[in-house]
Amino acid sequence: MNTTESLKDYQRVRTLAIRSLFEIIEQSSEGTVIVDRDANIVWMNERYARRFGLDSAAGAIGKACESVIPGSLLREVVRTGRPILLDMQDTPKEPLVVMRLPIHDDAGTVIGAIGFALFDELRTLSPMLKRYLSMQEELASTRSLLRARQTKYNFAHFIGTSAASLEVKRRARRSASADSPVLLLGETGTGKELLAQAIHSASPRAHKAFVSINSAAIPEALLEAEFFGTAPGAFTGADRKGRTGKLQIAQGGTLFLDEIGDMPLPLQSKLLRVLQEKEFEPVGSNEVIQSDVRVIAATSTDLQAAIKRGEFRADLYYRLNVLPIHVPPLRERLDDLPALSEAILEELRRQHELHRDALALLGEHAWPGNIRELRNVLERAALLSDDLILTESDLRAAIGTLTPVERSAAPPVPALTGETFAQARARFERQLIESTVAQCAGKVPEAAVRLGLGRSTLYKKMVALGLA
Repeated sequence: MNTTESLKDYQRVRTLAIRSLFEIIEQSSEGTVIVDRDANIVWMNERYARRFGLDSAAGAIGKACESVIPGSLLREVVRTGRPILLDMQDTPKEPLVVMRLPIHDDAGTVIGAIGFALFDELRTLSPMLKRYLSMQEELASTRSLLRARQTKYNFAHFIGTSAASLEVKRRARRSASADSPVLLLGETGTGKELLAQAIHSASPRAHKAFVSINSAAIPEALLEAEFFGTAPGAFTGADRKGRTGKLQIAQGGTLFLDEIGDMPLPLQSKLLRVLQEKEFEPVGSNEVIQSDVRVIAATSTDLQAAIKRGEFRADLYYRLNVLPIHVPPLRERLDDLPALSEAILEELRRQHELHRDALALLGEHAWPGNIRELRNVLERAALLSDDLILTESDLRAAIGTLTPVERSAAPPVPALTGETFAQARARFERQLIESTVAQCAGKVPEAAVRLGLGRSTLYKKMVALGLA
């Protein structure tokens, strides 16, 4: 076979393929229409004609495509020469999925266009559309859940310029860059969860979820399922689809365990495995899930005393107590009262200000409820006062029974004995450190927290003073 015959054969096969493709699409589609270079209809099959209310396709010949098919885009295809492969076409009955293609002559000039209505009522695409919509709903739900798990607070929200507050923020900022567990120690209402959120916000995990779980607020029987999740039908009354636990929701992010001291002992052992082995199993499942969470725990109880009572596992305590941060009560940071009060009143959207005598009164109260109590007092005083300046009497009425601050007596000034300033300071440091370490039963890290010093700094001072 010579070259000329081969070329003719290729052209014949191509022509037959085009004709066959057209016939297959035309027969299987819900409608076909062809227009010329002026977008006037030159051919339409009978099914399509009946769909648009014509008795026969002959009635459409020569008419502008838009006059027969409202909203048709075939004129645009002729004008631009670009196909519209998949689109929705409204019809008097129901929408169709359509495809529009330009028609070229041998020179490549656009001489018309052809349109196919591929699917009727989207029935053929129904399974795919359902799957797509389901995926869209799941994606929207996940995005909504992630937004709900984002933190509201950063270090700027931890108000305070006192030495105790600055030390807390310093240690917390250093812990943010690490991935080790953090243990926040302090009374209720001191801002431990705020600090936990601030650590998460400053960490490399900030773009992931921050998930909080309160061990004291959930019944013991449900706490394990809340923590690890459940397999489908794990127990009577369990969700047939299973339930995702807080550990899995927090994957890649931070899990905040509030009131860790109230966690039941059986759950403590499972949490220890999560921290050590980085894996867990949902309740009623044999599936092992790899865990990637940063744990921040908080408690207002004395965990060392709980260990002695057999209420808290010592091994879990040592695993959590890698980066301990003692959050001081408000009575130990009274210098922060003016800034805290101003921030709280601003957050409450109140125009009130505190009189000088009112601020003095705040400094006389021990604040057993800490910052939470301060907020409650200021909000009550602002609601009950008719004036924008809150006075001492306004706050006294809002506080109710005043709990006086226990102030330690100032040490007597020693008589001049010829000591230099440096010698007197060294003697004072020695007495203070000795006393604090004794109160902490010899535990230097705990003494360092009380003194507001870094552990290594305290060790260096003890060596210099001959105490170590």
